[in-house]
Amino acid sequence: MNSWLDRLRTRLNRLSGGDPMVALAPLIAALLALVAGAFILLALGKNPIEAYGAMLEGAFGSERNLFRTLTRATPLLLVAIGICIAFRGGMINIGAEGQLFVGAVSATAFSIGFADALPGWLLVILTLLIGFLAGAVWGAVPGVLKARFNVNEILSTVMMNEIAIQLLIFLLSGPMIDPAEVERGTRIPQSAPLPESVWMARLAPPSQIHVGVFIAIIAAAVVYVLLWRTTLGYRIRAVGQNRDASRYAGISVPFYLALSLTLSGGLAGLAGAVEVMGVSHRMVEGFAVGYGFSGIVVALFGRLHPIGSIPSAFLFGAMLVGADKMQRDLQVPSATIIALQGLIVIFVVSSDIWVRRRTARRLAQQAAPTISAAEAPASSH
Repeated sequence: MNSWLDRLRTRLNRLSGGDPMVALAPLIAALLALVAGAFILLALGKNPIEAYGAMLEGAFGSERNLFRTLTRATPLLLVAIGICIAFRGGMINIGAEGQLFVGAVSATAFSIGFADALPGWLLVILTLLIGFLAGAVWGAVPGVLKARFNVNEILSTVMMNEIAIQLLIFLLSGPMIDPAEVERGTRIPQSAPLPESVWMARLAPPSQIHVGVFIAIIAAAVVYVLLWRTTLGYRIRAVGQNRDASRYAGISVPFYLALSLTLSGGLAGLAGAVEVMGVSHRMVEGFAVGYGFSGIVVALFGRLHPIGSIPSAFLFGAMLVGADKMQRDLQVPSATIIALQGLIVIFVVSSDIWVRRRTARRLAQQAAPTISAAEAPASSH
């Protein structure tokens, strides 16, 4: 037991550079954001203690609520680890929302179209793969534009979001609309239900928690290995750290820029496929809105590390579930949670700047005695 704790302590020290404040910075930033959020609640005439109490009750107050938190955290984690790849590769992916939509609608169309042609186990695997590939293609477009023509990826990914939203509305109102809705004349924009053979198995019925949570955790571990234990990941991170040095070292910078955004889009598309297969079981207008942007916040809070994104996704899943109860019990506007997420982003990014400056000062202090010792013999002459 002691040896395990020693290894964990050593690992944490290595990640934080021997400075515990570095490891605690995101948590402190989140607490400060909650304090700032308390002032917003006071301005709305709400008691912050009651509001945050309702949020905690809604997220963790019962086994059912805990399962809802884990269900919400699953797509957030998949999106977040994709964002980690993009940011580590020096790309800013604001298009996860559109990539998630495209992955979900592609998985829906494929599973419905091939429901009778493939065995269930193969249909599940291929549906997940189609979701990943569709998101990857949607991410590859701005990736290639950046790599080949230096088009700003922030603008291109945002515009791809808008295209995805309009495409989703068109498909659900026309080619993919549920035939039952047409027969009834209601024409509600939604697809036909997915075949039950591709539904994610529920872990604790009647709750919605499904095996997708394990897919997300495994994906986080795979991305960690990819980024820090493979040559491919090393090159992605090298390009993200310094493109000129990478180019001088013979690394194809355009290729890895495009690849990082392609993989990021693929994981967002996988998140959409998992969500539609595990929770909604059909595509509807307004499907999983906000997960793409919340995934960016999750990645930032997890310090752009796939393993750090696991507890971060759980925290933000709890925030989203708890917000529902806070809104019901205290009539707090839903926009308050969006504002709270924005505050967390501001404080986390600010804490990252503070950490970098603190680390630079510590390294400079450590190097000072070495420099002084090296200069001492020269001055004695």
